[in-house]
Parts: sequence; C-alpha cells; structure tokens
Amino acid sequence: MNLDEFLYNLHYETDKASPSDWIVNWEDSPLPYKLYQGLPVIPLSADVPLNLDQSKIFSNPSLQEIGYYLWYTFGLTQISQTLHIAEPRETPPLFRRFVPSGGALYPNELYIYLKIEDLSKGIYHYDVAHHRLVLLREGNFDSYLSQALGNRCDFSSSFATVFISTFFWKNFFKYHNFSYRLQGLDAGFLIGQLLRVGKQFGFETGVYYHFLDRAVNHLLGLSEQEESVYAVIPLSVDSEIKWFSNKNSEVPPSATRLCKELEKLEHQHYVRSKEIREYPMLVKMNEACMIRSFPYLQQIKKEKDKESRIPSILLPRVNGVSNDLAVASRKRYSPGWDFVLKQVSQNELSTLLMEATSAFTYRNDIDEGFTEQPFRVSLYGCFYNVKGIPNGSFYYDSSTHALIPIQMGDFRNRLQFGLSAEFVNMSQIPFSFNVVGHKDHYQNAFGYRGHRIQQMEAGILSQHLLLTASALNMGGHPLLGFSVNSYDNLYKISAKEKTSLLHIPIGHFRSNPRLEGSLHN
Repeated sequence: MNLDEFLYNLHYETDKASPSDWIVNWEDSPLPYKLYQGLPVIPLSADVPLNLDQSKIFSNPSLQEIGYYLWYTFGLTQISQTLHIAEPRETPPLFRRFVPSGGALYPNELYIYLKIEDLSKGIYHYDVAHHRLVLLREGNFDSYLSQALGNRCDFSSSFATVFISTFFWKNFFKYHNFSYRLQGLDAGFLIGQLLRVGKQFGFETGVYYHFLDRAVNHLLGLSEQEESVYAVIPLSVDSEIKWFSNKNSEVPPSATRLCKELEKLEHQHYVRSKEIREYPMLVKMNEACMIRSFPYLQQIKKEKDKESRIPSILLPRVNGVSNDLAVASRKRYSPGWDFVLKQVSQNELSTLLMEATSAFTYRNDIDEGFTEQPFRVSLYGCFYNVKGIPNGSFYYDSSTHALIPIQMGDFRNRLQFGLSAEFVNMSQIPFSFNVVGHKDHYQNAFGYRGHRIQQMEAGILSQHLLLTASALNMGGHPLLGFSVNSYDNLYKISAKEKTSLLHIPIGHFRSNPRLEGSLHN
C-alpha cells in the first residue's frame, strides 16, 4: 500500500485501513504510560490545588508549579469502572486524564526540558504513573534546540520546553493502522489542554510543528521505530520573547550533523507487552514526515471565509463561561447512550462556538504568531431543538459570529445511520459538531507531515469545544467511526475540497452506573 492510498483509506475506507482478521490480544496489552528503569527520579508534589486561580501568575515557576502544570495537562486524574447492566461482565478499570483518547489508551508521551532553580538543567520524562520526573539527559541544550528548530526560537528566554511524542504500539495493538489517525488527534487534544493550562498559569507558549525530527528524537533518546516527537512547545514568562523569527544568517546544520553533537542514550523502559507486532506503515509514514534540514519550505494558502455572503443567523454575543479550568477539566465526560435530550438555548450554542474558536487562536509556526481564526479547520454542525434556531445543518462563520444555513430539517436519523457502530443515540443530541478541514491535509504545503499537523489542529479545536461544553454542564463524545462521505454530503463540502475530520455530539447526559474515584491527593 502506498502512502496516498493509506491516507485515503484512513478517512474514506476505514475498513481497509486495518485487516478484517485483526485480533486484539488484551492479555498482552501495553501500559498506557511509559516506565523508565534505573534512572534518577524527582518526585512532584501530590498536593495539587483543586482550583486554579488565574490571578496568580507564576513569574518564576518552581518545581511545585511545574508539577501542578504537568498534572493538569496530562496526569492521571480518575479511576473508572463501568457496570454493563445488559451484559454483566467484569471489565478492567480505566485510568482517565483530562484529555480524551481513543479507547483510553493515551499513545502520547510528554517530555520536558527544564531550566528552573533547585533542579538540574536537562531533559526529563513525565512519569505519569508516579507523578514524577525522570532525568534522561543533564545539561543546557539551548543552542542544540535552537538549531533543531531552525534558529527560530530564543530559548534563552524560556524556562522550559515541552515535547509531545507518539508511542506507536500503545494504540496500534488495538486499532492497527487506524491508530495513525488517532495518534495525531490525541496529540492535538493534549496540545489543546497544555495551551489552556499554560494560559491559566500565565505562561507564554508557542507550538512548533516544524523541526529536525531526528535531532529532537536523538536529544530525548527515542527510538524512531517505536516513538517520535510530533510537537515542540517552549514555555516562557517573558512576554517579549522572540517567536518564529530567524535572524541568524547561519544555516542550521542537518539533523545528521546535529545528532553527532550528543552521545546516544541507551535507557531501558518497560512496556508490559511480551510480543510487539510490527507496524511498517506507521514507521513508513513517520519516515516520510521527517524534516532533515533547514531552510524548510513552508507556505500555506491563507484561508478566507467564502460563505459569509450567504444570508446568516447572527448569534447573540455572550460573556463566556467560568474561567475555572480545573472544574471544567474535572467535569469533562464523554457520554455514550446516556445522552438526554433537553431544549438548549441560543446563548449555550453561542458560547460553545465563540469560546472554542476564540481559544483556538494560538501562537504557532504555521502562522508565525497570533492571527485571527485561520480557517484551516472549522466547525460545521447539525442542530436540533435549539430555542430560536431552526433545525438543520450549518456552517459557523467565526468572523461574524453567525450561522450559515446549509440544509433545513431534522437530520438525527441520517447522522445515526452514518455511524459505523452504535456509539451514541443521536436522537438525544441537540448539538452535532463536525470539525472540517482541507481534503489535501496540507500535503501541498508540508508533504505527508501536513496530515498529522491537520489532525493535531483538529484536536486542539476539539479540546477547547469539549472544555466549554463541560463548563456548561454538558458532555461531548469525539467520534471517528462515521461515514465521511455521508457527512460531507450533508454539509455540501465535497465541492469545496473540504472533508469531515471529527464528529463531536454534545448535549446533556445522565451518567452511566459506574465505580469512579478521583486520584487527586
């Protein structure tokens, strides 16, 4: 299978993405977190505050604040075990985090380069299972990282840099090749949470999608056959830090040359699986995505809203929701058949759309800084029983805060039939959102790397939407198991060279019978 066919199947022919005879060996499943062995560890404070005071800005972050930041971004937060009434059986407990993940498998890992007082400068792994840091490589790597990012970041003004990687086997064991699509989205959900938590802490953040992959992986000691970095995110408390500008006339060395500056790490880690099956297409895609040297041509067509001339429904301007991210994160829940239909208001719909898209305006190396909503990924939706809004499908124009009607009618049955399995009961859902992006997945601008960038941006937008739903006492369930062609036809986007990337039903719910406990100390 060539790479273009592989990506096509991931979106339109998902039954071809994985073999029909694939059997999941649950008895040999990997851990949902990586455990390093025999390395120095630094415990993090378990006394994490239940509320985050936005007025408290950490001008000189300590190890304690770093621990809070990591826990609210990717820590273990809850243990949950669902009771199946119709088919009583014993199910293993799931360890949840504040971000969603397909099958709660969490294929991403989080590393951090720290330069704070009372701690050795160096590269650390966030050990989620024990809420601690594991020292991988000691030293100052400002110059190395600057070159790995094309001399586009002033690392001397940062106190930390976060690396988000994907560990391929952690969800390949269940989803086979379809895991590739999930891995990009999961990374995006994690980036979205990281950006929101960073804002709450008063940190300046910038997302770098373009870097010398091999050099960054070498710095962290990752084997590219099992794991690779997807995004690099420096953190700073300096509002004047220079982002994405290359004023250095010296061309950075190639990844191969840069790797020679540091010795290779040979750390051991525990996966639990006794047999790790091969995943050649994931390795092949990862190899095709790599940047080996700078300057790297990166140009993407600036999008403009082409549908704003159509008569629209202006939404009311609202004051937004509570800024208590900690509460919204704890309440986030992915309902299944426990959605309960209630009439919802224009204000609730307006809040969901406005908060999600305004928060999505983030600093990144595609836009080279802050911009207005970039329109690379956008929100469409089918709405039912919304007071003052006719039932139908719509496009959300964030520039005017208005709904652009596409088709009028009750499309709940059509949405239900478009699902590949009975994940949710669409008859009980007032808000059915679709995250939409370009069919070429940025491939014309960034090659195969564009696909994973698009999936990450879809995940970032979705996480903001889910957190807003949680603040409104609603739940959202991100879904990939749907007929893309059917949904694209519903929104009439195929002719616009756009496609549905993710489906997110949102509404009120009644919790399932389940055992649940917080892992907060």
